Amino acid sequence: MSSNKNLKIAEFAKRVGYKVSTIRKKVWRRELDSIKVGRLVLIPEEEVARLLSDFRPRVEIAPRE
Repeated sequence: MSSNKNLKIAEFAKRVGYKVSTIRKKVWRRELDSIKVGRLVLIPEEEVARLLSDFRPRVEIAPRE
């Protein structure tokens, strides 16, 4: 059985480890699916897995010696 739970932006940010402001930007840029109910913005729980699957860790290159 599939859960169609929607998360508030703060809950979503905590679950994926991003800042709330970053999630708001992603919603504004339409990088995340969202549902607006009045002033409340909800993000489907399925977006957690999609966002984390697209995660690419930052790569730092050490200077040559």
